[in-house]
Amino acid sequence: MKSNPFVGVAGNIGVGKTTFTEIVAKHFGWREFYESVADNPYLDDFYRDMHRWSFNLQIYFLHHRFAGQVEIRESERGVIQDRTIYEDVEIFARNLHEMKFMTDRDWDTYVDLFKNMTQFLRKPDLIIYLRASTDTLLSRIRNRDRNFERDISPEYLHSLNISYDQWIRNCTDYAVLTIESDGFNIFEDKGRLDDILTQIQTALTP
Repeated sequence: MKSNPFVGVAGNIGVGKTTFTEIVAKHFGWREFYESVADNPYLDDFYRDMHRWSFNLQIYFLHHRFAGQVEIRESERGVIQDRTIYEDVEIFARNLHEMKFMTDRDWDTYVDLFKNMTQFLRKPDLIIYLRASTDTLLSRIRNRDRNFERDISPEYLHSLNISYDQWIRNCTDYAVLTIESDGFNIFEDKGRLDDILTQIQTALTP
């Protein structure tokens, strides 16, 4: 397998990225980079008023993810990242702009900032896309019961799913491994998990 790979775990809200990242990192001995959620100062405000707080939230995520990218570039061991910086731009910010929650001015500023960052990014050797239906996402979100996620609308999750599928279909710059996670319990389905770990190793083998 490629030495010191960089793997990104992509997927919608509630799909199970963090748990998946923990298990895969432990199996391969990689360093984990996680999304800033519990300590994010904008999430509560964002879900109460998406028009007002969308730009602030996305700038916070972009800043946090870029700080991780700096560490990833300097890492001398394999790394796995819970949500990639590309999703911030191609999925979440773009979706908010298309849904009129982010103004044209804020979107243009955001995209220009990201373009200036791209020269410093290390491209992932593999993106693992965890896919799930909107119903599955809603069920998992209810089960983890985070206060700020209780008012997420099915329509918003569905629109993100559509954006994810479009992005993955057109993703030619990186190798992508898609995992259908409906009905997959990572703690109980050991055979399926072993098969996925083998697929990851194969995808990272030159």
